[in-house]
Amino acid sequence: MEVCYQLPVLPLDRPVPKHVLSRRGAISFSSSSSLFGAPDPRQLSQRRGAISYDSSDQTALYIRMLGACVVFKQLFARDVRVRSQVGFEPERRSSHPYLCIDFRTLHTRLSCGALSADSGTEKRVHRLLSFQRYLHSSRLLRGIPQQIPLHILDEDYSGQARCMLEKVGNWNFDIFLFDKLTNGNSLISLTLHLLNQYGLVDLFQLDMVRLWRFLVLVQEDYHNDNPYHNSVHAADVTQAMYCYLQEPMLSKSLTSYDILLGILAAATHDLDHPGVNQPFLIKTDHYLARLYRNTSVLENHHWKSAVGLLRETGLFSHLPTEDSLNMERDLGSLILATDISRQNDYLSRFRTHLDQDSLCLSNCSHRHFVLQMALKCADICNPCRPWELSKQWSEKVTEEFFQQGDIERKHKLEVSPLCDRETNTICNIQIGFMTYVAEPLFGEWARFSDTRLSQTMLGHMGLNKASWGGLQQEQTAVSEEAELSTADPDAGESRSKEIPQGSRES
Repeated sequence: MEVCYQLPVLPLDRPVPKHVLSRRGAISFSSSSSLFGAPDPRQLSQRRGAISYDSSDQTALYIRMLGACVVFKQLFARDVRVRSQVGFEPERRSSHPYLCIDFRTLHTRLSCGALSADSGTEKRVHRLLSFQRYLHSSRLLRGIPQQIPLHILDEDYSGQARCMLEKVGNWNFDIFLFDKLTNGNSLISLTLHLLNQYGLVDLFQLDMVRLWRFLVLVQEDYHNDNPYHNSVHAADVTQAMYCYLQEPMLSKSLTSYDILLGILAAATHDLDHPGVNQPFLIKTDHYLARLYRNTSVLENHHWKSAVGLLRETGLFSHLPTEDSLNMERDLGSLILATDISRQNDYLSRFRTHLDQDSLCLSNCSHRHFVLQMALKCADICNPCRPWELSKQWSEKVTEEFFQQGDIERKHKLEVSPLCDRETNTICNIQIGFMTYVAEPLFGEWARFSDTRLSQTMLGHMGLNKASWGGLQQEQTAVSEEAELSTADPDAGESRSKEIPQGSRES
């Protein structure tokens, strides 16, 4: 699944040439590999097209590529997403000791321990053959029109998945079931369906092959080993965004451009998320934090990654340059609004508009602001889903928090708030999130759009909060009993003897 080309060593104190920093040729450093030897497979990227977080290699550069077999000298001539062309600054690695952590492989559960020396030949053969196996197994290549006609794309859905798409505007939409029915392609299937349903493919004259390739690359660039920030979360946010776009206040005011922008922003809003939060990147002096100056680090990276895919696939290359640049800028504005650290800023502005009744949806900037608020709601709408769905999302996001805390404890870093599994529980995390984040936001959204959907969301959130409260009381009671029994082993026995006596007296 990877082709590795070895290059001469570049001094680490000098910037990497801009033309090397392309998306298709993500750069990985591995200290365990020699200039002519095979790299340690544990340090090779597990996923094509990701940014490389591993800077421990000071002896060789490994460039990973996608596509048919091409000679190395063709690499720099190809029309790929070069960071300098997209406007990115070179992503220089720091010498901080924690940058050797590869966030993409933190959660992988390797069944094998230390590899024996006898497996060296086998590893080399595996590396040489993996790219050919990738050519036969890639979902991207299965979507090439020479192999599959375009009209077959809709037939990829099973009958059950098609039935679910007919009810895609239902707030009870089970994205987990839909992901299973589409064989893990929920983001591709859902986004393509929505674009077709709105007629945006024909309206904006989008090339179907480029669109299909763009969606495949978007889905593949989500880290599905993340418990929460993965492609299923992106699909869930996209479905929620569609529900909000259908609300009367928006549906009668938004333009086709607004709708296209909202769907694409929802699908790409967490693109290439590493599974750790911004404070973690800052405290480890990660190069992304330095690149974006500790401000909306992840959101800036999601945006720039999405822009890179748009340019790589040429999805909007047929549009005038000014229009495509405006699309990229507005896409960034929506994605940057999902920064939870700026929640109060957006909420205060939204509340002021509602208090003064100053929102005018015929105004382009006001419509864009409402899209920002809609995407913010879609991003954190899990507490507003029915209990069966909300509980699953709560467990997933809490597990991702705890995994980050485990990493921080392992590397003797201060454990971030909510990330310590020894002092936090899923119940108190969810109750606190609903109280201080979700309820204020969705309360204001209900003021803006007082519809059945808004009341349904508030109702679900109230019930879910009560359910977590009940579970918290049960856990507290169990822990207190355990403490009492540990402190006084005879207490539990004596209490059990007293209970029947009291019942007889009554």
